[in-house]
Amino acid sequence: MMKKCSKWVSSDLHCKLLLLILPLLSLLFYFSLSSISAIASNTFSTFAPLNSFFNNNAPVPPSPPHPPVFTNQTEKKTGLDRSEPLSPPGFLNRSVTKEELNRSRIAVCIVGGARRFELTGPSIIQKILNEYPNSDLYLHSPLDSNAYKLFLLKNAPRISAIKIFKPKTIKETEFQVRVLSGRGSPNGIQGLLQYFNLVEGCLKMIQAYQYKNNFTYDWIIRTRVDGYWNSSLSPEDFIPGAYLVPSGSSYGGLNDRFGLGDYNTSVVALSRLSLIPELDAARYHLLNSEGAFKAQLTIHRVPYISKRLPFCVVSDRSYDFPPPRFGVPVAALSSPGPLSGAKCRPCTPPCTHNCVGLMMNTLYRGWSWTDWANNTLQLCDAHAEWESGWQKIFDQVAGNKLAAARQQVENLKMEQCVKYFAELMKKTAYWEAPPVSQICRLGLSVPV
Repeated sequence: MMKKCSKWVSSDLHCKLLLLILPLLSLLFYFSLSSISAIASNTFSTFAPLNSFFNNNAPVPPSPPHPPVFTNQTEKKTGLDRSEPLSPPGFLNRSVTKEELNRSRIAVCIVGGARRFELTGPSIIQKILNEYPNSDLYLHSPLDSNAYKLFLLKNAPRISAIKIFKPKTIKETEFQVRVLSGRGSPNGIQGLLQYFNLVEGCLKMIQAYQYKNNFTYDWIIRTRVDGYWNSSLSPEDFIPGAYLVPSGSSYGGLNDRFGLGDYNTSVVALSRLSLIPELDAARYHLLNSEGAFKAQLTIHRVPYISKRLPFCVVSDRSYDFPPPRFGVPVAALSSPGPLSGAKCRPCTPPCTHNCVGLMMNTLYRGWSWTDWANNTLQLCDAHAEWESGWQKIFDQVAGNKLAAARQQVENLKMEQCVKYFAELMKKTAYWEAPPVSQICRLGLSVPV
């Protein structure tokens, strides 16, 4: 070795030094390769969910029991798949003032069945309609045994249109069968179509009223009949050029329990049925409601912003407690919030403070999840029916005004129901519904 070294190096001393240095260099080279390998492994491992997503492998983390399946090759080629919202242009990414909103034309679209409207309706009137008294109310709701409770809307400041209709089966097209998945929906694809019809039907009512009166709304607020609001909708929630959705409860897409945007973004967001062929053309398949909602905003490049909002969805359904990883946490109506459309009910919460963190940390954040920081969330044990005495709990939480509305519905008689609906009809510019006596009789079961 020394002879070979001497051949290349001018002195034995230099040769000895070189022989000492070479092992050190080898060690450094070895550790450098190890570091690069680890970095590469960590870096490229972050793309595993994307590879799984595009190749239809099992997602990471493990998929929920009834997950949406996304097989969109257009996103793969163009990079339209985004886990973060599209950002609105900087000069548009601002809220407006209350003074500006008081000069604006605002439509408030309320959709869905009136299951617990005696609890939710007065809060919508108080926290949205009265907060923006220049807004016009639009209601699109199916006729059922709870529809009689809608008489409470007679206290709304302005009513443009009310449509209470008998639901009919919607024929499923080949586009809809490819794009939508009924997994996780209580009524399958038909349930999704009925919901989409409620939302887009309200948009059509708004557009018909605009056309007739030759104007265009500046803003459209879309909320659910079963939403309970414990605080007012803020002017900061009106953001030009972007569509506002609640954070949490995303189910692999975007929370679709509320939406707020200017007219142009709202037309895209509310066109739930008519955009399905476009989703099919873009190769979006087997989507749940939330996934389809995100997809239609994405393909039309509508920026969306997720934010905590002060409402929850009052639910009669039962859910496992404690909730499993892909379960549904049910908030107590007494939770300070904002609950951003989480499922809720009036209850004596068995889980508060540190208990909430322990339970919520076990849930998958991209499914049924809501923010619980700063003791804003209390959890109900919702595995069974509502607890005895829930009325008293609600009255204490909601306050005297909303408690009085609940009691009014509880004690309602047939004659009063007909009278109140007559008052509601007089305030409404456009009315489409079955006879009032039929609506009242269906809910109160009292002979005419």
